Amino acid sequence: MKQKGTVRDADKTGFSLPVDEAEAIASGAHADPFSVLGLQDHQKGMIARAFIPGADAVQVLTLVGEPVGQLEQGAVAGLFEGRVNLKQRQPLRYSATNATGAWQIGDPYSFGPVLGPMDDYFIAEGSHLRLFDKLGAHPITHEGVEGVHFAVWAPNARRVSVVGDFNDWDGRRHVMRKRSDVGIWEIFAPDVKPGTAYKFEIIGPDGQKLPLKADPYARRAEFRPATASIVAAGLDHEWGDQAHRDHWSKVDPRRQPMSVYEVHPGSWRRHDDGSFFSWDQMAAELIPYCVEMGFTHIEFLPVSEHPYDPSWGYQTTGLYAPSARFGEPAGFARLVDGAHQVGVGVILDWVPAHFPTDAHGLSNFDGTALYEHADPRQGFHPDWNTAIYNFGRREVVSFLVNNALFWAEAYHVDGLRVDAVASMLYLDYSRKEGEWIPNKDGGRENLEAVNFLREMNKAVYATHPGIVTIAEESTSWPKVSAPVHEGGLGFGFKWNMGFMHDTLSYMSRDPIHRKHHHDDLTFGLLYAFSENFVLPLSHDEVVHGKGSLLTKMPGDEWQKFANLRAYYGFMWGYPGKKLLFMGQEFAQRGEWSEARQLDWDHLDDPRHHGMQNLVRDLNKLYARLPALHARDCEPEGFEWLIADDSANSVFAWARHAPGEMPVVVISNFTPNVHTSYLVPMPAGGTWREIFNSDATIYGGSGKGNMGEVTTRLEDGRTVAELTLPPLATLMLTPG
Repeated sequence: MKQKGTVRDADKTGFSLPVDEAEAIASGAHADPFSVLGLQDHQKGMIARAFIPGADAVQVLTLVGEPVGQLEQGAVAGLFEGRVNLKQRQPLRYSATNATGAWQIGDPYSFGPVLGPMDDYFIAEGSHLRLFDKLGAHPITHEGVEGVHFAVWAPNARRVSVVGDFNDWDGRRHVMRKRSDVGIWEIFAPDVKPGTAYKFEIIGPDGQKLPLKADPYARRAEFRPATASIVAAGLDHEWGDQAHRDHWSKVDPRRQPMSVYEVHPGSWRRHDDGSFFSWDQMAAELIPYCVEMGFTHIEFLPVSEHPYDPSWGYQTTGLYAPSARFGEPAGFARLVDGAHQVGVGVILDWVPAHFPTDAHGLSNFDGTALYEHADPRQGFHPDWNTAIYNFGRREVVSFLVNNALFWAEAYHVDGLRVDAVASMLYLDYSRKEGEWIPNKDGGRENLEAVNFLREMNKAVYATHPGIVTIAEESTSWPKVSAPVHEGGLGFGFKWNMGFMHDTLSYMSRDPIHRKHHHDDLTFGLLYAFSENFVLPLSHDEVVHGKGSLLTKMPGDEWQKFANLRAYYGFMWGYPGKKLLFMGQEFAQRGEWSEARQLDWDHLDDPRHHGMQNLVRDLNKLYARLPALHARDCEPEGFEWLIADDSANSVFAWARHAPGEMPVVVISNFTPNVHTSYLVPMPAGGTWREIFNSDATIYGGSGKGNMGEVTTRLEDGRTVAELTLPPLATLMLTPG
């Protein structure tokens, strides 16, 4: 009598799997289940093996349902094996039964691989620019069968399985095939459909099972606090934005108007019950609002999946998945398309600098420091308690470069604003002596990160004409926005953090003291054209106790509003593209919180409504007048008229563009009305007052110049005698 668990009589069957191998299959520890499961050649015939826990009997079927064999119980529970009446390899199905019923399942081990040798070659080389089509979860038809191809990079794992409802989250059922040359595991799972939740079960090199991991390339994720990835169907979106894309592919963005509305999608608006707007609901209100307000672009704080709301999206665990907070990915595609069809671009904040250490994310992904550095002096960010990508690893660089390309291709985004570039460029960023490791030359520059940024920018600009990349970089690193072939980092633009710091420092002072800090507003012109700058008044300036822009302004209520109106006029007349964080266009009083919507009820107050009207009019003037935008990044577009009147805190300059009428901008940052104030003018004649931040429609006192002034010659120069309203900015153009 046979003992339980012994090898079957080889003379009787000739194909029984030895006990040790059978037990390895049943425990999920077999090194190569594809070599024993599925359809196998055996003694001039074929056999089939399947591991189906819970089954009592298993019949083998072809795809058309023809029975071709009955399997017998193998050496361990759940393992079935037997001869089949087939002469060539083909996909199989199994009809399994037990006391409770019958069910059919496709056999993943009867299918060949999906990835090929050319994929291996380009992946190993680090030059594959379609990784997002190869890794992750992709519904496909493979060998005539519909299902999902799963692939994940985990080179140091002993075993990787994909688990989900389709296999009862049992890591023994879909153990993946390892492509040993590149460390990628893959499997085709028949019958799995879009919408299915899944994760990867990974056994690390030490034999320990890791927490289940979300898919780094997942295009959709569960809504927090759930953390599984979801098989995403193709977007199947019929785009209608060709005219928009054609326009931006043919122009120089440095010479186009760019006024960016920075938006946190979770708190721009919410439903009355506090729930999030969907992408479609957001599109229905946000896009018309931006058109009415004259913004040329929407810049979203990171939309990639992230587990923790107060991170604002900057600690992402799913770089390829639009957040489930706002619905399915197709909704985001519709939002971008809708914006494009009315001429509004969409920029995404993108976070390649660091990632959170949540157990389901990239940290210690295959049981080793795979995406990050193992040494915390290189791989851990003390400011944010996050991991730092290992930019010296070509697979990590490929992961990030492909992600940038993915957003441009799949969702047609117009730009990527790259977060925290300074933290990437310097090995000693926010670290004390002894807490960082110098580069190979003994310096503090992160040469590998520099190379990554250059490679990313080259790939994006080469493959997607019309896109822009924008660096949030707060140091004096040279040539951030210069082409790579000129020794630059290759970005299209750089945030002008110095402008934001200096001007807000100046504006927060009592006007009586501003004359002692006049250089705060003139100094920026010394470097204004060293980079292609965006002038940001971003979310960072209205959080963490800093208050809103309105509350930064000195004086009584009237003066606060007047200061902010004058400041906006100054900024929109200053060289550089514009960015304003949501809520600041109507002078929200409270500090921004991601947990609630903006204070839209402020607009019932004429002062706030006037501020909104002012920003709208500034945007439309900026877009309509080439002198205000066409040479934002070039010194010939700017001419000082008055730079040294510190006693009166008055500044005046002219903006120019070839073949266009100039615009003169004058700011008076004291509450005094200056009458008969002489301003040198770039040309004689009548000049119209096209903007006055003190106009009554904006909430001002109505002081001004009755719509126009006429120049005269005085002491050999052309001047205009103006009334400068209190705490106000004027703009004038030739009559």
